[in-house]
Amino acid sequence: MSEETPGFEEKPEVPADGTPEEPKAADSADTAEGAAPAGDSAAAAGRETALLAQLDQARTALNERTADLQRLQAEYQNYRRRVDRDRVTVKEIAVASLLTELLPTLDDIGRAREHGELVGGFKSVAESVETVAAKMGLQQFGKEGEPFDPTIHEALMHSYAPDVTETTCVAILQPGYRIGERTIRPARVAVAEPQPGAAAPKSEDSEESADKKDSE
Repeated sequence: MSEETPGFEEKPEVPADGTPEEPKAADSADTAEGAAPAGDSAAAAGRETALLAQLDQARTALNERTADLQRLQAEYQNYRRRVDRDRVTVKEIAVASLLTELLPTLDDIGRAREHGELVGGFKSVAESVETVAAKMGLQQFGKEGEPFDPTIHEALMHSYAPDVTETTCVAILQPGYRIGERTIRPARVAVAEPQPGAAAPKSEDSEESADKKDSE
């Protein structure tokens, strides 16, 4: 057996520069620990960019769908208004057509009333017909003495009169009828015009001027 010299222990080998070597495994572990946070940050940034891109796409799609919906709503409202307007027009045309066919009967009723023949059961029926026509919007117009209006009057007779200052309806041969603002038959009238060569009526101002000249 060999004897060990007391007081001496084995020491690890030291490089020539005097710096002790560290285990290589420890170096690789530290490198991995330092690289891991950087990789996680890059991945998180990539996921955030992708999510933002998807969000922008979703917003764009939402805006497009909202615009489509608003356009469809506007088109539907226009369609409803057009249908309602057409419905009213069709109804007015149908009512006007019906009442136009009824006008000769109303003329007969008017003539019978003028001659005192509207009596008994015939009077009741006639008044019922006139009431129904009025409920459907039929209005009679045309009066003696009103100015002649070619848009609502039809002149069947013409004469001159010294007591009129403009073309005037002097007789109503057939009354006119309208529904609302729509004329379904003009009033057929006899008109009179001022007498040719008749002096125009003097105004009050001209009369006062003449009085002043006479006084002077």
